[in-house]
Amino acid sequence: AGRGLAPFGQSLLPILCLAGAAISAWRRRTRSALVDTATRSEAPGVLDGVSWREFEMLVGESFRLQGYAVEENHTSGPDGGVDLVLRKSGEHYLVQCKQWRALKVGVPVVRELYGAMAATGAVGGFVVTSGQFTSEAQEFSNGRNLRLIDGAKLHQLLNQAKAAKAGKTAESARQPKPDRSAERAPGSDTGSANDAAPSCPRCARVMVRRTAKKGANTGQQFWGCSDYPRCRGTA
Repeated sequence: AGRGLAPFGQSLLPILCLAGAAISAWRRRTRSALVDTATRSEAPGVLDGVSWREFEMLVGESFRLQGYAVEENHTSGPDGGVDLVLRKSGEHYLVQCKQWRALKVGVPVVRELYGAMAATGAVGGFVVTSGQFTSEAQEFSNGRNLRLIDGAKLHQLLNQAKAAKAGKTAESARQPKPDRSAERAPGSDTGSANDAAPSCPRCARVMVRRTAKKGANTGQQFWGCSDYPRCRGTA
């Protein structure tokens, strides 16, 4: 029976991998669409129309755009304690999301997250709401590594993070392409074959002639592996 199930398992694994990749791509598109919708308008209640689940995804994406790795804490309802776990530079942070339109987030919610931080060794925490916080909640967070983010601040963070990401993408597109001309094999400009090129002593690939651009041998030619930078063999 076990041998009979083996081919089925081998065929099922690629299907599961493809399904996982498709779900991941769908979630990325959904998060990106939520950010675009939230930042398209400057209206104060722009976040009121999203569901609690969409709100959590939106908050998670705002932290991703700031460079955090985000783990979503899937629960059976909108109030499940810690909603997101953030990781950055080897440390973790906890996030509680409150998509409350009418009520202000009070100090019990903030205390709850602070207790979870102490229990898990988190170095910091965030309580994020689409609305506002009570003065008691704000007072409790003072002096603690606990940040309260209301709807207006979240909207601002989303705009800043989106603009920063767009700036990095544009800067990357403007970077000049590296000059590979020095990596051509001898005689490549005239169409001759590279028969005289030696094999790399490290990986046995064909080597190409290069010119040293720095160091004591600046201006001198040498043989370098054609698989550079993965292989740094020289001759």
